[in-house]
Amino acid sequence: MTFLLKGAASALALSCGMAAMGAAPAHAYTLMDMIRGDRARTQSTIVNPRQSVPSFLQSAPDAPLPKVSSPRYYTYQPDAMRFVDTGRFADPVVTGAVADASATTEAAPSVQRRFLIEAKVRAPVEVAKALEAYYGDVKNPFVWLAGTDVNDRAKEAMGVLADAASVGLDPADYAVQVPSEDPANPDPAIRERALTQFELELSAKVLAYVQDTIRGRIDPNKLSGYHDFKRKDVNLAPVLKLARMSPDTAAYLKSRTPDGPQFVALEGELAKLRAEGASGERINIALSGVLHPGESSSEIPNIVKAISKHGSAALKAEHTATLAAYTGSTEYSPEIVALVEGFQKEHGLKPDGVIGQATVRTMVGGDSNPSKIEKLVVALEQARWLPNDLGSRYVFINQPAYMVYYHNDNKEQLSMRVVVGQPSHQTFFFQDQIETVEFNPFWGVPQSIIINEMLPRLRSDPSYLDRMGYEVTVGGRAVASSSVDWYGSTTNVSVRQPPSDDNALGELKILFPNAHAIYMHDTPSKSFFKRDMRALSHGCVRLAEPRAMAAAVLNTSVEQIGKEIATGKNHSIQVPQKIPVYVAYFTAWPNKDGVVQYFDDVYGRDAYVEKAFDATTKARGAQI
Repeated sequence: MTFLLKGAASALALSCGMAAMGAAPAHAYTLMDMIRGDRARTQSTIVNPRQSVPSFLQSAPDAPLPKVSSPRYYTYQPDAMRFVDTGRFADPVVTGAVADASATTEAAPSVQRRFLIEAKVRAPVEVAKALEAYYGDVKNPFVWLAGTDVNDRAKEAMGVLADAASVGLDPADYAVQVPSEDPANPDPAIRERALTQFELELSAKVLAYVQDTIRGRIDPNKLSGYHDFKRKDVNLAPVLKLARMSPDTAAYLKSRTPDGPQFVALEGELAKLRAEGASGERINIALSGVLHPGESSSEIPNIVKAISKHGSAALKAEHTATLAAYTGSTEYSPEIVALVEGFQKEHGLKPDGVIGQATVRTMVGGDSNPSKIEKLVVALEQARWLPNDLGSRYVFINQPAYMVYYHNDNKEQLSMRVVVGQPSHQTFFFQDQIETVEFNPFWGVPQSIIINEMLPRLRSDPSYLDRMGYEVTVGGRAVASSSVDWYGSTTNVSVRQPPSDDNALGELKILFPNAHAIYMHDTPSKSFFKRDMRALSHGCVRLAEPRAMAAAVLNTSVEQIGKEIATGKNHSIQVPQKIPVYVAYFTAWPNKDGVVQYFDDVYGRDAYVEKAFDATTKARGAQI
């Protein structure tokens, strides 16, 4: 969020938080002065009043300043693994039966069932439970064996597992070896034991694959305090029976992978890049400075070539004549400027035709193919945390792109630039539902800003908030800022800024109540939207066109939104129907035309996902 220095070009980013009480005009200049010094990070606590003499005079002047810490990143702990309880598989009727090499395990698994209790398989807890349920029922035949050999279903399943990388998974997590015959030791019991071990291992790998391809390999909530997802429940109970009964086991297993349009676009991009090889064709644009319209440069041919390669089909169709007529001129002509502006616009850059390093990086494809592949694998994992179907109507905020998109009737109908949290005040990654639009909002100063940023000034000048027109309450009761003991206990004090031209939230905010106090809102600090790097707030999402977004979610017109604001009164309107909102974080994500775009990892989160991948594979491969 932003608090604007009135009349100044620079602005200070302030955080999100819940509202308090109030009235009276506020003046951003004085708050700017107060917060201008060193600032700590994140959440908060509050303070108690003493209503007699200004109580700050009675407190110890050297009392230490409290601080509130930001959410943190964790050392990833993989999902728990345990041995399958094979003792549940014993069948007293057939235990001790004589092995019959000609028996068909499809019809009567009893020959090999006696060896199940000897098998040793480690698996994720949910997988182990599903295995115990299936093989603990003596009526269930083996899935992957036919007599004394593996069946075609097993071969089909192993083919899918070996190709797990095509959907962003790691084949090493699902590897299993077919037991080979030992001519030197023809004992049929040895062969039976090996086949039974294989049966249980392959079932464990298939169940793990199904679980992973639906919900992801890792638990996002174990990555950091910034991730907040209800992890998907995957019903593994029918998987083995369906795999056994399916006429095409490979098709059945593949059908469990998400098939939403975004996932399919990422999957297709991954296949394309891997087919291109490690490098692919990379166009070099050796532009050291900035190129303006009307100038000339020997790099113009490479610029046109790069747009031809990385621009969308819609962009190239719109500028067909320009691309067809281009003969290699070094002049940055109006036609090429229009082409560049279109490219900039569809990639979330400022569409001014000025070619700087951000535009060059996007034109050349940004990352190398290996780097893009890494981003795609992370994106496919994260896409599994979201619903397979995002819905016909939803709002999608992609933080690395600094963009928000409104979809309705399965089409993108609105997009705009946003400002998200600074790396030290990161926006969370979660999903919720939009419920309310509030006009002429109060700004409830977050506890983090009160404690980490206001408190140093308030200890030396406790009447500061009174002069600024801010409202201070203690336990819900309005008090003067000067009466609060800013050295005392930090439990009940709230501060809020009444609606005004200077209000940090601007004209409106769009609410989807969540534990992180994050919402979308207007801001008086419009200049930030001109920047390409827009990680500048304390966590909330500022909108470049808040009236347009409010009109979209309320299913009304921008003109009507203007009328609501013109009342000058604080009031709220509920959205006619709750709308899913995805406050997402993808460094690779398809645009409305299905073209995958790549973005800088502003918070460095992809590395934590990759470390979690490594920890998961290591834990699954450990032999304990």
